[in-house]
Amino acid sequence: MSRKERKLTPAERRRKEHFEESKRRMQKEGYQLHDLTISISYANLMALVLSLPIIIVLGMMFFWVNPEGSGSLSGGRFFLFLAAFLVLVFIHELIHGLTWMIFAQDHWNAISFGFMLQSLTPYCSCEQPLGRKAYVLGALMPTLILGILPAAAAIVTGLYPVLWMSAMMILAGGGDLAIILKVLRFRSDKKEVKCLDHPYEAGLVIFTR
Repeated sequence: MSRKERKLTPAERRRKEHFEESKRRMQKEGYQLHDLTISISYANLMALVLSLPIIIVLGMMFFWVNPEGSGSLSGGRFFLFLAAFLVLVFIHELIHGLTWMIFAQDHWNAISFGFMLQSLTPYCSCEQPLGRKAYVLGALMPTLILGILPAAAAIVTGLYPVLWMSAMMILAGGGDLAIILKVLRFRSDKKEVKCLDHPYEAGLVIFTR
């Protein structure tokens, strides 16, 4: 967390205070902190690196099953497509919250949402520590529901717009994939591993004991 902090919103400052309190409590209980935050530029780069191969494979499957396909985005359909994409971007964050709330001690009260003006990026944050599996599941779920499942539907139906939307949602989840990769690559011989979202940076910290 050595990067220069940007100006925080009131909600982010509140989350930072809560985060610092949780960090002090867990360190007092014997947990060791590991910083797994990433920069927005790194997240965007890894979004391409991790999501493009998935999109290419699914696209190849689509054209193998549907060599001609059907559907177009001509005229007003293109603007409806864009509007649907913007709505799904926010639903993406809602799915994060709905999944993490199942595992958080205070459920929905532990979930908060925000918007980074600098990158025009909405985000969801869980303010309570989660187990590694629960955290990864919550991070992955939006890409599965809004990206992979629609891609399967596109392959079955042969509809181009569904394929394009699934590709855009997989790309939108690329930053999540980058964070998931960092969590999965983290190794520790400690029995307890807890994941806690950073209050204003992309990524998380991990506590081990």
